[in-house]
Amino acid sequence: MKRYLAPLLITGILVSAHLSFGILEGYSRTGLAILVAIAAEMIMGRLTYGRWPHPASAYITGISVGILVRSPFLWTYVLCSLVSITTKYVFRYRDRHLWNPSNFGVSALLFLAPASASLLSIQWGNVIWPMVVIWILGSVIVWRVGRLHISATYVASFLGLSFVQSALTGNPWLAIVAPITGPMYQLFIFFMVTDPKTTVRSTRGQMLVVFLVAVAEMVLRLNEVVYAPFYALFLVGPSAILIDEWLRSRETARSLSPAM
Repeated sequence: MKRYLAPLLITGILVSAHLSFGILEGYSRTGLAILVAIAAEMIMGRLTYGRWPHPASAYITGISVGILVRSPFLWTYVLCSLVSITTKYVFRYRDRHLWNPSNFGVSALLFLAPASASLLSIQWGNVIWPMVVIWILGSVIVWRVGRLHISATYVASFLGLSFVQSALTGNPWLAIVAPITGPMYQLFIFFMVTDPKTTVRSTRGQMLVVFLVAVAEMVLRLNEVVYAPFYALFLVGPSAILIDEWLRSRETARSLSPAM
């Protein structure tokens, strides 16, 4: 049952945001992103492991791409979904993929084709109830899967660092903190930073890493980088996994070495 909680939540975010603000440019684009992601997952999983993988993870990746990407070109949705799934099978270390798939795909698309694609950037505004419902459901679901501490740490870090950013820039605090109320950040908070395949293993380590993501995001925002949260996770997440695996290998080697 837990496998279906995340797909249900992300579908709820999509429905609430679209009914409130009409965020989708067309159902066909989101549907295309989902179909490409699932097809790529099925083919690559079968070729790599000799079995058909469950489509839930690919569905989350595809619908994330469909919600986040803004482009008049269908190829951007196809490319982003395809790249996102491919990273799971190509960029690996010790049987772990290093990047959250949709984070890599979206970041790569924005960096390489900024003239062809952008990201969803809508806040809930004065329509508070969809936001409240999604935050409650999201919190319950990530709590059920043991990941609430990650989302909570990121939100607390974002809010705390927003005061620092406001003091440094002189901009109103509400203007700086407003983006966290939008669907884009909800996907980021409940899905990208909590991805169990791309987070370090210890609880304290997870909290430290997500705090560092918030710090990197603040630095990028101070330098007027538009898509700061995605680039921050893109940079910090894989580095943390590599360091975590290195530390674990040292601990294993130390435990296996004969006592002097």
